[in-house]
Amino acid sequence: MSPNFTTLAEFSSLLADLPAPDASAIEAAHARDRQLTKPPGALGRLEELALWYCGWRGDARARIKHPQVIVFAGNHGVTAQGISAFPAEVTAQMVANFQSGGAAVNQLAGIVGARMDVHALALDTPTQDMTKGPAMSEAEVASALKTGWDAVNVEADLLVVGEMGIGNTTSAAAIALALFGGDAAGWIGQGTGLAPEAMTHKAEVVAHAVAANPGAQDSGLEALRCLGGRELAAMAGAILRARVLSIPLILDGFICTAAAACLELAGPGALDHAVAGHVSAEPGHAKLLAQLGKEPILSLGMRLGEGSGGTLAIGILQGALACHSGMASFAEAGVSTG
Repeated sequence: MSPNFTTLAEFSSLLADLPAPDASAIEAAHARDRQLTKPPGALGRLEELALWYCGWRGDARARIKHPQVIVFAGNHGVTAQGISAFPAEVTAQMVANFQSGGAAVNQLAGIVGARMDVHALALDTPTQDMTKGPAMSEAEVASALKTGWDAVNVEADLLVVGEMGIGNTTSAAAIALALFGGDAAGWIGQGTGLAPEAMTHKAEVVAHAVAANPGAQDSGLEALRCLGGRELAAMAGAILRARVLSIPLILDGFICTAAAACLELAGPGALDHAVAGHVSAEPGHAKLLAQLGKEPILSLGMRLGEGSGGTLAIGILQGALACHSGMASFAEAGVSTG
C-alpha cells in the first residue's frame, strides 16, 4: 500500500528504516566472480558494478530485464530573474517532444530497452521565485514527492530519473550551496547556454536565494522545498521509492544529483542503492558527486539533463551483468587454473 504522506515529516519518516542489500547474494556473487574465466579484477569496475547490482536484487546471477526511465518536468518562478537563455514555454514544448519520442533520451532508452515515462507537474503554475522566499509550500512539495513515488513501476529492476525545467540548474546550484557551502560562483554553470557575462548575475541570484531561505541550510528536505522545483521533488520521491523497493538506481546529471543530495542529507545512506551514471559538464556536478562519494561511470562532457547520461550508463551496467552472469566458470569451460 502506498503511503499517503502530506507533510515533510511524514515523508522523512520513510527514511528511518530502509532496506539494505542482500549480504548472502553479494557473497555468492563474489564467489562466482572468482571462478569466471578471467584474471581476478580484469574487468575493473564492471565487476564492482555487477556485485553491487546483484546485492540489491538479491540474486547472485542477476540480469537487467525491466529498466525504467522517468522524466519529470516543472517550471520555476526564479526565471523571472533572467537566469536562462530560453523561455519557460520550452519546458512544455520539450514535454511534447518526450511524449512523441523525439528527444535524445528517447533514443537512448530505446537502445537499452528501457520503458520511458514522462510526468509534467503543474507547468502552468511555476514555483515561487526563490529569491523572495520558499519556492514551494509544504503541500506543494509533498504533492510533487508523491508524484515521483507513484511514478515508479514496481516491476522495474533498474531506474533512471531525469528532468526538464527551464531554470532548474539555478535551483540545483542553490541547493548545493545551501547544503555544502562554498561560494555561489563555484556551483553554477551555463545551464541552457548562458553567455559568460550572464554568469555573474546567475551567481548573484543563487546567493540571494540561499540568503532568502536560511532554513534550507539546516535540512535536506527544507532545501528541496525552498530552493527546488516540482520536478526535483518528484525525482527525490522516485529515488526513495526505488530504495524501498530495492530497485538499483542510476543518477543522472547535476539537477538529479542535487535532488538526491537532499535525501542523503535528510537520511545518511539513503543513496546506497544509487550509482552515478556520469559526470556532466556543469562545473558543480563533479563537486556534488565528490560530496556524496559517488564515482561517475561515464565522463563525456554531456550537460543535456533529461536523464540522458544516466540512461546511456544503463548499457554499461547491462554489459557488467552480461559478463558476470553469462560467462563460463573455469570448470565449465575446461580451462586449467593450475
